[in-house]
Amino acid sequence: MSQLKQFVVHKASSDDYEEVISFLKELAQWMKDNEINQWSYLLEGGDDEEIKRAIQQKHTYKVLSDDMMIATFTLSPEQSEWDQHIFGKEEASDSLYLHRLAVRPQYMNQGIGKEILRWIHENLGDGKQFIKLDCVADNVKLNQFYRDHGFEYLGETDNHSKYIKHLSRR
Repeated sequence: MSQLKQFVVHKASSDDYEEVISFLKELAQWMKDNEINQWSYLLEGGDDEEIKRAIQQKHTYKVLSDDMMIATFTLSPEQSEWDQHIFGKEEASDSLYLHRLAVRPQYMNQGIGKEILRWIHENLGDGKQFIKLDCVADNVKLNQFYRDHGFEYLGETDNHSKYIKHLSRR
């Protein structure tokens, strides 16, 4: 367990599966309602098994404020099938793959996403050189968020922008 300013970050456990999946589906519905093209497949159960596997493998984190989950993210040291599709298969991975960074809508625009990225950079990644992620290419705001926070645009695959950030140690 680690502090993230006034928030606490810890790994999700198998007991958290329902809470995490419910949180992500609520956010997916919020995005759909607000005409944001991101994660609509989650509403039909897409990725449920991958999310469960990521929690079991201890790659998923919960961000809590007063015992309420306000954000979650998955950071995997291995490529998923999706990562291989987007970035190409890597024989020896020097990267962490960031998936499903999600912030509860009422906590958006308060710097929480930025703080999570800072926390990841400072606390995770030993032995890895890069963080890689993808997002829907036409989600302009999200693409700008990653660019604003030091991620380099690598191009596009299958309508998804690809980003990389070097994990330099201080």
